[in-house]
Amino acid sequence: MELSVKQLFDRVAQDYDLQRKQLIPCFDDFYGMTLDLMESPLDSPRILDLGAGTGLLSGMVLQKYPNARLTLIDISDQMLEGARRRFDGVNQVQYVVGDYSKYNFTSSYDMIISSLSIHHLTHADKKHVFGTVYKLLEPGGHFINADQVQGRTPDTDTYYRQRWLEAIYGSGLSDEALSASIERRKVDINATLEDQLVWLEEAGFSVADCMYKYLDFAVFFAQK
Repeated sequence: MELSVKQLFDRVAQDYDLQRKQLIPCFDDFYGMTLDLMESPLDSPRILDLGAGTGLLSGMVLQKYPNARLTLIDISDQMLEGARRRFDGVNQVQYVVGDYSKYNFTSSYDMIISSLSIHHLTHADKKHVFGTVYKLLEPGGHFINADQVQGRTPDTDTYYRQRWLEAIYGSGLSDEALSASIERRKVDINATLEDQLVWLEEAGFSVADCMYKYLDFAVFFAQK
């Protein structure tokens, strides 16, 4: 039986993840589409998780592909420590502490995934990462990026923020967690949906599209 995102989340969640769920109003659909797009004919696909954090998305991937060989890269060793605890005893997971926008990767991958990370990069670095992802993927490989996007107009962005604030203030998060989250979002460098699709095509992807969007949360799919 196909497990729901809620069931997958409940299996792999840690404290940081529980907070993330409260901060993403469309959490189940957002991650549900991301997982649904992760299709591989291989029993043991090689998957790279960019900005993996505590391994929330990779944890869900392992429920779908128990034999997947995962590489998790994140600039924060502390976040990856959470992933190491999550995957304690799982021998097909590798960890890399580093900046994936500058890291010199030496392997190729069948699938590259990312969630809520690439929007922290400058637009120039986003374009560079898309090019790197294209080069690292095997022919036919997929890139799935669940991330935040900028609205087409300032009014749209204002509306996105208003709806997000309404949702998180009604989520039950502590005042401290709410303040920290609002502060974190001040350094976001969101790019528009349209720009990112153009950058993916310029990187060489034959297929690039947005497969899900709710306000400023979008799931991109690209195929080499």
